[in-house]
Amino acid sequence: MKADVVVIGAGPAGLAAALAAHEGGAEKILILERAGEPGGILNQCIHNGFGLHRFGEELTGPEYAGRFIDKLEGTGIECRYDTMVLSISTDRVVTAINPRDGLFTVEAGAVILAMGCRERTRGAIGVPGDRPAGVFTAGAAQRYLNIEGYQVGKRAVILGSGDIGLIMARRMTLEGASVAACVELMPYSNGLNRNIVQCLNDYDIPLYLAHTVVQIIGRERLEAVVIAKVDENSRPIPGTEFRIDCDTLLLSVGLIPENELTRGAGIPIDPRTRGPEVYDNMETMAPGVFACGNVVHVHDLVDFVSAESERAGAAAAAFVKSGSPAGEELSLIPGDGLGYIVPQKLRKSANDGEVTLFFRVRRPCPKGEIVVTAGDRVILRKKRRHMTPGEMEHLPLKRELLRDVNEPITVTLVREEA
Repeated sequence: MKADVVVIGAGPAGLAAALAAHEGGAEKILILERAGEPGGILNQCIHNGFGLHRFGEELTGPEYAGRFIDKLEGTGIECRYDTMVLSISTDRVVTAINPRDGLFTVEAGAVILAMGCRERTRGAIGVPGDRPAGVFTAGAAQRYLNIEGYQVGKRAVILGSGDIGLIMARRMTLEGASVAACVELMPYSNGLNRNIVQCLNDYDIPLYLAHTVVQIIGRERLEAVVIAKVDENSRPIPGTEFRIDCDTLLLSVGLIPENELTRGAGIPIDPRTRGPEVYDNMETMAPGVFACGNVVHVHDLVDFVSAESERAGAAAAAFVKSGSPAGEELSLIPGDGLGYIVPQKLRKSANDGEVTLFFRVRRPCPKGEIVVTAGDRVILRKKRRHMTPGEMEHLPLKRELLRDVNEPITVTLVREEA
């Protein structure tokens, strides 16, 4: 079997990328999705707040996904569900398996990686104690509640202040459960500020910053957790422990890009994002293999996932016609104060007038300046207010500023006094 473009994943990233590839002139587009339906994680996100940037209105997750699913009709884009992709070769041969076709391969002109991300589990963070029922990742609890129709507990503690955990604090409260506390290891929240207000403050749920769970207690079912304050090195401080009785612990302790296929293909991974290194057109370091959405770096808004994925889809269609763009390459390096930067490389010869850099700061910064340098030369300075790790920042950079640049570009945060 052959296809112009193969898209792995039918979540918000994969759908947007496939549609953009179609609009870009790719004729045969194949989406491979391991679930039984399109939409990805949005299908279980029944709360509103999606689409404000993209559509100028508040939508639920299924409604947002539905806007893109509806566009598939009449495009000729083929979707194969219940399909697990096993590997991608360096020459873009995709091997997959499903109940209908068995084991099969697809020779692709271009491949788009859109597998999304997964949650960290208890094992990943090493919480000590018993192993009773009642310990869930926040996303798993969300699926049980919103898709399967099961209430996961009556009195809960949330570990971590990621957006899914914050949203589940509100969701469980609305379903009649009591949420005793949200506990965050860092001295600041890792969620969007609007979720802290709407999901914790509005329901009088306490947020314990610089605290963590140091023990899980329970036999058959969770009975309690022990909380302790942590020092500047995130180590529990003896004597600060206190117990909260509960039957449920939800873990919202970070998301990891789903990149087993990427690693298997030998594509370089950025240790900061844990996603593939990409150019400004979302092409990975493997020619003809593109990546977008949470498989590249974890986004806070699906609207940004869609925009990034459309860029990947359009570039994949262009690759099928004429290959990768030629020209000089520049590396982008996150400097002091930045956790990461995407893209990691850009091509000076690109036709569009600017490239947008996406990054996150390491710590909350009420007032600062983003400085872009090449060697000793300052290319751009931009003042920013109220930057937090929970919100992804973006910086437009005009390509004309890079005309005489021939060395790596560093982006640094300079903090200012509030």
